[in-house]
Amino acid sequence: MRTLVTFILVTTCTVASGAGFVGLLKGGPAELFDDADLRLFLDAARKALDEGAVNQPVNWQNPKTTHQGDMTVVKRFESKGRNCARLRVRNVAELRKSTMQHNLCSMNGQWRLVGDLPKGETK
Repeated sequence: MRTLVTFILVTTCTVASGAGFVGLLKGGPAELFDDADLRLFLDAARKALDEGAVNQPVNWQNPKTTHQGDMTVVKRFESKGRNCARLRVRNVAELRKSTMQHNLCSMNGQWRLVGDLPKGETK
């Protein structure tokens, strides 16, 4: 589990509030992901954030483990001059399912997880 959490944090979103992100993984499908699942998951997240149209899911599936999910940008906006997106993340692994939404902003060329933005901060 520690390797999984470290990999996700380093690869997807190096943020000061990283410890909060770790809590999101506990008990969920991502806890069961192997390395191939993680690569597919992260590739789908990057593709959705970099290229995905609003409300168009980017699917991923590992035929070996049958773990799967999708990433959907539900909204694009600006905050503090940065490009941001609200991303819906759905995953299934064995009998575990989850659906979550996260705000991410592009900072220094990388997408980073940010907390809920105060009202009026989004455009």
